[in-house]
Amino acid sequence: MARVYVTRKIPGDALDRLINSEHEVEVSPFDRVITPQEMLEKAKDVDAILTLLSERMTPEVMDELGGNLKIISNYAVGFNNINLDAATERGIVVTNTPSDEVNESVAEHSWALLLALARRVVEADEVTRVGMYKGWEPALFLGTNVVGKTLGIVGMGRIGEMMARRAAGFNMRVLYNNRSRKEEVEQSLGVEYRENLKDLLGESDFISLHVPLTDETHHLINKDTLAATKKGAYIINTARGPVIYEADLVDALRSGHLAGVGLDVFENEPAINPELSGMENAIMTPHIASATWEARNKMGDQAVDAILKVLSGERPDTIVNEDVWEKRRQ
Repeated sequence: MARVYVTRKIPGDALDRLINSEHEVEVSPFDRVITPQEMLEKAKDVDAILTLLSERMTPEVMDELGGNLKIISNYAVGFNNINLDAATERGIVVTNTPSDEVNESVAEHSWALLLALARRVVEADEVTRVGMYKGWEPALFLGTNVVGKTLGIVGMGRIGEMMARRAAGFNMRVLYNNRSRKEEVEQSLGVEYRENLKDLLGESDFISLHVPLTDETHHLINKDTLAATKKGAYIINTARGPVIYEADLVDALRSGHLAGVGLDVFENEPAINPELSGMENAIMTPHIASATWEARNKMGDQAVDAILKVLSGERPDTIVNEDVWEKRRQ
């Protein structure tokens, strides 16, 4: 019988399968992010831990948890909260929860932000709720059409492709920038490749970010790239907060160079730049792009499946550090 620790209760019934397994399972009783000290106290010497993006799994934390730890099952698609090299060196399997259910949810939320920006939905809702609507006016909350505009997709992975498919319904021209060209995607979706990011930014009316957070993409959107952006464009970020340097973003919004921004993630999350909070042309949501029942159920199943498989000696389906499998902790 192995010991398993879950850092926070998750939606759905996936945890029931884990709790009802042969293993000793403890779930954090706090409906909040646990502190590093709480995690170290509760998860000491466990065989498996189910973590969220809010937990920083550093080399020091791994060592403190002890030599029994066989798997870190991350309830997220991203895993930049985990020191992957350190886990691999210690023989610890790391898994994540990628799926089309999650990808579709993120793409849908990106479109929700895009449309809300274009039609000033949030501003109009707020004014209506407080009783300031006095009757129809020809210039009241003028927005912009999405139909026929140009969408620039930065990062043509699965979510990027889903964004492009939806754009076809709006008769949009779609450009994309990616580390490598995808000619099959160009043929199937009718999108155009832009090798130079600045070329894409300069041609796009709406820009949607779908890149992972790496050294290369950290502060990808900054003063320099924002200067190359088409005046009056909108930016949507449902990827990772630090992809945008928020101080430069604020300047671009304040100057009117950007028409608006839709953010589901933030540079110093959960802290939010106070200047963004006061801007009417900034729509912000609290990292909920994947927050649908369909996506969360799938994530829970994947996270639990990975733990149960590793503890029974089976290779998990969503292993991130594949090289570790042959030298994993038994």
